[in-house]
Amino acid sequence: MEEFYCVKNIHGYGPSPIPQEGKWDQTKEITQISGFSHGCGMCAPQQGACKLTLNVKNGIIKEALVETIGCSGMTHSAAMAGEILIGKTLLEALNTDLVCDAINDAMKNIFLQLVYGRSQSAFSLGGLPIGTSLEDLGKYKTSQVGTIISTDKTGVRYLNLAEGYITKMALDKNGETIGYEYVNLGLLLKNLQDESLSKQEAIQKATKQYGRFDEAAKIVNPREV
Repeated sequence: MEEFYCVKNIHGYGPSPIPQEGKWDQTKEITQISGFSHGCGMCAPQQGACKLTLNVKNGIIKEALVETIGCSGMTHSAAMAGEILIGKTLLEALNTDLVCDAINDAMKNIFLQLVYGRSQSAFSLGGLPIGTSLEDLGKYKTSQVGTIISTDKTGVRYLNLAEGYITKMALDKNGETIGYEYVNLGLLLKNLQDESLSKQEAIQKATKQYGRFDEAAKIVNPREV
């Protein structure tokens, strides 16, 4: 190599620009990274998952939303991650043990999104304000969880959907699902704090229907045989 003729190297082009909060930046330092996005990860035996939402301003994590489904250890690790992440640089957070494999995996995936300019706020001028992740949770600040069970013998059973806890399923004359009744748990808890309401009234006010429930030929309880 020492005998090779030296061909001039061209420097100065810098990194490719990436879209960040409504503008294109050539980022050379972690403190130049800003954005709002989500990352999902799984634990090593793939028995649980984490959805991690971060709002990063000038490389610093200003907001974190940690949502998990899996073992109890994963849930408690999420509580720890919520305390650990805030105030760290994006690079510090990437190299911090967030205890649960799923949360660490989610951190890795969201890091890649942000540093490659693939954030949700890439084309939002000025980015998204702190507190944006709460909008994903909705009015009652609860995660949306879907729990569906089905077998070839019994067909499908809706247990939990975005609206809440499913109490009844509506079937048409062919036995096909056309709607359901549910209890919005966030609204129920709010109603239970109202001392002017009885428990039954609190439940009734939180109970709603979806789809063509009133046209049902048969109503079934999804938690019964």
